Amino acid sequence: MHLRLKIPEKAEFLYRPSRYKVLYGGRGSGKSWSIARALLVHGIAGRERILCAREIQRSIRDSSHKLLSDQITALNLGSHYTVQEQKITGKNGTEFIFAGLSTQTAETIKSAEGVTKCWVEEAQNVDKRSWDILIPTIRAEGSEIWVSFNPELESDSTYQRFIVHPPADCISEWMNYTDNPWFSPEMESARLDCLKRDPQAYPNIWEGKCLPAVAGAIYFNEVQKAESEGRIGHAPYNPGLKVHVVFDLGWNDSTAIILAQRQASAVSIIGYIEGNRRTLDDYSAELRELKYNWGRVWLPHDGFAGSVTAQPPADMLRSLGWDVAPRQDVAMMPLESGIQAARQVFGRCYFDKNRCGPLVEALKRYRRHVGKSGEESSPVHDQYSHGADAFRYLAVNVENMRNEERILPVMEAWEPLDEVVGY
Repeated sequence: MHLRLKIPEKAEFLYRPSRYKVLYGGRGSGKSWSIARALLVHGIAGRERILCAREIQRSIRDSSHKLLSDQITALNLGSHYTVQEQKITGKNGTEFIFAGLSTQTAETIKSAEGVTKCWVEEAQNVDKRSWDILIPTIRAEGSEIWVSFNPELESDSTYQRFIVHPPADCISEWMNYTDNPWFSPEMESARLDCLKRDPQAYPNIWEGKCLPAVAGAIYFNEVQKAESEGRIGHAPYNPGLKVHVVFDLGWNDSTAIILAQRQASAVSIIGYIEGNRRTLDDYSAELRELKYNWGRVWLPHDGFAGSVTAQPPADMLRSLGWDVAPRQDVAMMPLESGIQAARQVFGRCYFDKNRCGPLVEALKRYRRHVGKSGEESSPVHDQYSHGADAFRYLAVNVENMRNEERILPVMEAWEPLDEVVGY
């Protein structure tokens, strides 16, 4: 069969052997069309077993099945390919199969062992777990993994794996609408409309540039400004300033701890610890190893509440030798007021990217629930909310964080004194 195809210059490498082939960039670039056509051509040239995967595929409608079917029609390949409801087959035994990665395990994905080519579409959504399961499974001799995606965050697993730290034998191309020979007047109209209506999102949507934070993030603007001003980088420890310790307490959920120093109006966030099912004395020991010039410990409201079987966290930390700010010194604000305070403080903050990476990531991904009609409500409680909550506690208490030494009252570490009244 002789085919004459229009091929974007940046997609020509798809017809040369390589273990990993990556196309990434913005909307309207023709990435998916280029890959679909190239795979169909490979499937005619030889017998292939091609897995088309996405992170989430609830039904065949969520897959690239329709795109491939449309390209079969557009290229007049109906005499070679048969489009079935769940798969596409070729006269020479080529087979296209479709799967979601999020539901796979090392056992269930064994059916992919005979795959010669795997195309992972919308790969910005694929997490580390899915890659760790998929890649070792695609191991037939000469097998290839093709990846296409519109970048979201630089820290995303796919971007880090294939763009920042690419594996051996990996070819990647950044492909945008300017590289697309099929770019239509209708698409150009949509591009210009986006540039006019949403200039903030335009670089990501149409130029394939990474976002400063996830779309709809509560602190999107603040993170974007911090990055543009170089305030997410290196924030060294200053031994002449007190290091204040801000807790968001958890047990089944994560405990988040921010280490911050204040000099005049500037706030340096020099450290971050997060963990779960760890005791306070364990965290205390880890902090003491840093040998910092310690200031006060700041706890949320639940840090002063006890139970029948346990001391309040404030008392436990005092017994470990920490200067815990008493309840009357701790600012308590409703959630939304605290978020507004955090926005106000954000512009004064400098983050150490290496020591506070998970905190920065949490602030980039902290978002609200979105209803079916698009309305936003309360923040989502997930793995990113703990760091964001700790940052909110920092923001509402930062004005009370001092650098002068405090002389502790002899019995302050043992408050409350109800049990020893009259002793």
